Amino acid sequence: MNPYNTTPPPSPPWWKTTPALLGLLALVALLSAVSFPLGFFVMIAAMLAVWVLPSWRWYAKLGATFGAFFLMLISAGMSGQLDDSGPDKSEASAQDAAHAGSGATASPTPSKAPELTDYTGKALDEAEKGARAAGFTPGRHDASAEGRPIGVRSAWTVCFQKAETAAKSVAFAAVRNDEPCPTNDGGPLPWPTMPDVVGDTYNTAVKALDRAGIDLDSVTLDDVYLDIDAPTAEEAAKEGDEWRVCFQRPDENGEVTSTTTVHLDLGQWTDANLVQECPSKKDTTYKIPANDPEYDDGNDSDNDSDNNGTTGGGSTGGGSSSSDGGGSSVGTVHPGSFCSQPGATGVTKAGTPMVCGPGSDGRNRWRSS
Repeated sequence: MNPYNTTPPPSPPWWKTTPALLGLLALVALLSAVSFPLGFFVMIAAMLAVWVLPSWRWYAKLGATFGAFFLMLISAGMSGQLDDSGPDKSEASAQDAAHAGSGATASPTPSKAPELTDYTGKALDEAEKGARAAGFTPGRHDASAEGRPIGVRSAWTVCFQKAETAAKSVAFAAVRNDEPCPTNDGGPLPWPTMPDVVGDTYNTAVKALDRAGIDLDSVTLDDVYLDIDAPTAEEAAKEGDEWRVCFQRPDENGEVTSTTTVHLDLGQWTDANLVQECPSKKDTTYKIPANDPEYDDGNDSDNDSDNNGTTGGGSTGGGSSSSDGGGSSVGTVHPGSFCSQPGATGVTKAGTPMVCGPGSDGRNRWRSS
């Protein structure tokens, strides 16, 4: 050999390359799903090619051989090629043996027409298995107008079945498990449509969604203010008449499929809040105006306001007030809301005494006295 010869060795033909052989093994799985006999013959060809063509080590060839065999079995099994499609002849064989043993020449009786169970609403794989046990050859197709191929039969539900007694065959029309059945075979899927719930309280909106047939598990909640966290479904239901729907997605009459997420953007207020309407856009305003970094608290003015609409020393609940500053009473207040005069007193709707003092954030808030 010439040590100075740098010419690379010639590459093998494409049919001897590893990608070509792996493609042949994948062809075994594909054809086995369509026809078991055809997949079997291709598997034999793939085994021969693995042992003859490539320069693999023996254990790699052995692994590819077993891989081709298992690919054929798995693919044929998933597509139903290995199911026993023939009628059960054990009962007829037992009857023939009994007649032959007795030697009787009884007159033949007409055979009873086979009966097929109604599998509407059942899983497609269960329906096909039962049909074969009854002596019928099953067929399958998409019940919707989309004409989709059916792969994993356990993931489909029977909507319609049509049996041909003379031919002993039955056709199953099915949809995916999370889909509604159409009104007629080959018709559109009757997905629910989104009602208009903007402006409704949370409790009213939930009832409207339920009446429309929308799965409430697909509903997500968000807030519309910059300073308020989104409530959970349990929290919103607990105060369902205080939370109101400001925005919704999808819009009214929008189709809600099994993959659609329904969004409800909520605002919260009571009669005691200063802001009692939805903003023009989401995440543009503050529920409590004093939380706005640009908010002017007006420390040099006698008309300071808290978020309950009370003014410095004034009363919103009919209580009396004085002008002596720290000891003034402002009547009914909301716990945790901002206040302007440290030391001012008030009461909640339940009658709990409150005092204006620094909160955990350093700003004056109504706290229990």
